[in-house]
Amino acid sequence: MKKFLTYLICIVGIVAVAGSCAGGARKKAQEQAAKAAADSVAARQAELLDEKIAALPAEPVFDIITTMGVIKVKLYSGTPKHRENFARLALQGYYDGILFHRVINGFMIQAGDPLTKDPSSDPAKWGTGGPDYTVPAEFVPEYTHKKGALAAARRGDAANPLKESSGSQFYLVQDEAACAALDGDYTVFGQTVEGLDVIDSIAAVQTDERNRPVQAVKIVTIKLDDNQE
Repeated sequence: MKKFLTYLICIVGIVAVAGSCAGGARKKAQEQAAKAAADSVAARQAELLDEKIAALPAEPVFDIITTMGVIKVKLYSGTPKHRENFARLALQGYYDGILFHRVINGFMIQAGDPLTKDPSSDPAKWGTGGPDYTVPAEFVPEYTHKKGALAAARRGDAANPLKESSGSQFYLVQDEAACAALDGDYTVFGQTVEGLDVIDSIAAVQTDERNRPVQAVKIVTIKLDDNQE
């Protein structure tokens, strides 16, 4: 009888282990299936985004919709790397909810740091965030820092001798004379075609000692303008 009970316990133990293994295998299979489905969706989304980028006009117009108005910018065809990068980020919703974190009246307004989306982030670090890549410089002599110019921010020369642009941060020129010295040092890749008054309004907001707006100025979204030529 004792041997029978021992045998029975062993059988039950084996069944329990087998059941546990089967359950673990099912869970793993489900996880793999979920990952495969997610990867498939992500791949399709990437394909659709590539198709949108490829279908853009040579110099697409994007609406930077802010909490203070709309700034329409045309992206230059002569700076294709910056054109595609900005368009890709915008169409993905990367800029949605980002703040203008550096505003200097009589100079320019700057945005594009994803760290500013997080209310709990340290404002002292604003201006350091972005994707984990840079964009090669594309200096075109005729693309200058005139009023409303759209240009890429970047790290300083000491850490960035090739003057490569930030992966996402950009600025809009408010004062042409003050920004003229930046020609040939920072890539200009677009121009404001409507909304210069909005740039002026944002530049005029009250700022703190770090040139951050006291009251947040946010980019609601950046979308392709409905009226493309």
